[in-house]
Amino acid sequence: MALKKFKPTTPGQRYKMISAFDDITAKEPEKSLLAPGKKSGGRNNEGKMTMRYVGGGHKQRYRIIDFKRDKEGIPGKVKSIEYDPNRTARIALVYYVDGEKRYIIAPHGLKEGQEINSGKGSAPEVGNALYLSDIPFGTIIHNIELRPGQGAKMARSAGSYAQLLSREGKFAIIKLPSGETRMILQKCKATIGMVSNIDHSLEYSGKAGRSRWKGRRPRTRGVAMNPVDHPMGGGEGRASGGHPRSRKGLPAKGYKTRAKKKDSNRYIIERRKK
Repeated sequence: MALKKFKPTTPGQRYKMISAFDDITAKEPEKSLLAPGKKSGGRNNEGKMTMRYVGGGHKQRYRIIDFKRDKEGIPGKVKSIEYDPNRTARIALVYYVDGEKRYIIAPHGLKEGQEINSGKGSAPEVGNALYLSDIPFGTIIHNIELRPGQGAKMARSAGSYAQLLSREGKFAIIKLPSGETRMILQKCKATIGMVSNIDHSLEYSGKAGRSRWKGRRPRTRGVAMNPVDHPMGGGEGRASGGHPRSRKGLPAKGYKTRAKKKDSNRYIIERRKK
């Protein structure tokens, strides 16, 4: 999963650094696993713009991903590694021996033709989904469930991973990508390995047009607005704008928004790094 640099033949190419896509093995997605991907353009059911700086972008179709990994005891073979426009990670098309096809989030190191399994009795190898009660301590994992049978919710983006530290009673203790240490029920599933496309964070668009392809429109800075439009607007000359705030006046950069009495606080052993 290397990055591709370009010769500076144009201003947009000068700093452009994108994925070489050398890990992709299929050009077309599996039609039976596609769903419509409608764009809202940032507008609600009345056509009123409720989210600014959203619109345009290339047409996309949603790939239906198997986050539950509930085909226990049925081995599957990786048919191809594919690009997914809806997420940063790569996806893998799996053919199961009973004839069913499913997409999964591709872990780093998963190869075409490799066999994967899920559930009790599966080996703790890359791509296999196991219950937290069956995973050895210190194992790198991703695609972690928060509730049994709910489907993976954590560590799903490119290059992310968590680590299983220990077990206490009916809980497993996991260190998450944010640095938070948290308790999760041992009946929950997780997939072995880290998520693919590990160089994604090093990519650099190089030009504004590439953001437009993704459906992102130009964003106006708060300090460039008038006081009537933004709390950081106004002032003589190029004023700094004061303390960073949102358009609604909520402080940004360091202001804690998590509820102090949130029910899940009791499962958090150590908060994420500041």
